[in-house]
Amino acid sequence: MTTQDQQGAVEQAGDQVLAAAAGGLTYPVAPGYRLKVRQGPGTNYPVVRQLGEGARIQIRCQQYGQSVSGPYGTSDIWDNIAPGQYVADAYVRTGSSGMVAPRCMT
Repeated sequence: MTTQDQQGAVEQAGDQVLAAAAGGLTYPVAPGYRLKVRQGPGTNYPVVRQLGEGARIQIRCQQYGQSVSGPYGTSDIWDNIAPGQYVADAYVRTGSSGMVAPRCMT
């Protein structure tokens, strides 16, 4: 669980966030979307594959990148789902407007 203040700073609630990321927790992609998976955190990165409708993802880590508008609002958070594979968090129902996984180490 995370909380977010007015400036967008995220505070992690203990080890729950790390455990969720490591424990196989998955999040659904917005219904009706085939989500593009990119090499980096922005639409300027090449597409490496596409997730089908109804896909669920496991978020390994998250990082800030290009701001994207989607069905869950506008966000500059990108979800890393595998090495070199990122999806825009605005298309993933995480239940939070902040980060739900550890920040990616670049």
